[in-house]
Amino acid sequence: MHIEFASALNALGKQREPFFFVVNYTQDTFIVKPLKEMDADILYTLDSLSNAPSQTFTCKSTIVSQECVTYEMYQQKFDAIIEHIKAGNIYLLNLTQPTKVEIQGDLEDAFYGANAPFKLYIKDKFVCFSPERFVKIEGNAISTYPMKGTIDASFPDAEALILADEKEMAEHVMAVDLLRNDLSMVAKEVRVKTFRYIEKIKAGDKELLQVSSHIEGTVEDDWHDCVGNIISTMLPAGSITGTPKKKSVEIIHEIEEYERDFFSGVFGIYDGKSLDSAVMIRFLEKVEESYVFKSGGGITLLSDPKKEYDEMCAKVYIPSL
Repeated sequence: MHIEFASALNALGKQREPFFFVVNYTQDTFIVKPLKEMDADILYTLDSLSNAPSQTFTCKSTIVSQECVTYEMYQQKFDAIIEHIKAGNIYLLNLTQPTKVEIQGDLEDAFYGANAPFKLYIKDKFVCFSPERFVKIEGNAISTYPMKGTIDASFPDAEALILADEKEMAEHVMAVDLLRNDLSMVAKEVRVKTFRYIEKIKAGDKELLQVSSHIEGTVEDDWHDCVGNIISTMLPAGSITGTPKKKSVEIIHEIEEYERDFFSGVFGIYDGKSLDSAVMIRFLEKVEESYVFKSGGGITLLSDPKKEYDEMCAKVYIPSL
């Protein structure tokens, strides 16, 4: 648990003061603001919650070109992960890489023009348009929603294919087990409420099917007073690290060779009664005068390096309205 980040959330939670938060992958950089102090430099959407004003666009942001890391570079990292798996150090690891992109428009255009349930824009820094909820707390129920498994919806019998895929099943089971363990650290009566259901998401010009599960537990009545402890204890998100988590985080730092920073961190809203949050995947970042898109996927012993590489590159898109 990161004490400074957790304490900032706890202080506002104890007062039942509605707030916004965003924290990076390593929890050493974060923003925590009461909602009454928000300004136009930070725009968010979490399902029906949003501070973004309605606006008509003159420019719709799209990715004009992309330059993924070479397959050879990716395969070297993939092979190193497989060696760790064979050695018994890990069972699943989420490998991500940065892709250089050219875009039409800017980050704010991308925020307004993107079709996603969870969106965040930080002026001159980044925008994310995530399909993945992290933690939701309503009443005394706390839920998390690991998302593992992706397929192009245009494939014949795509839903049946993804649900029957042995590698995807193994990856999803491990992610569910990891998130169930994480939730058990902050809640009781933890159970898998719905296992492997399909969600449709827009991916540029095409549609993807993604597989999610719903895990639920129970928190105490005073959860507001320790809301920061709850979130911080569960970070980094299990769906974007691996299992076991501690060793996976060490290997990610060793193998990826770039800084994730806010990518694969978490943002959320506490309204004084409930909390909702999302994992920051599908992530476009401004680097000086250029842009980088960060993406990746889970690697298991059953993974095929070319398929994983292609999936990572296919996730580089702005999901247009």
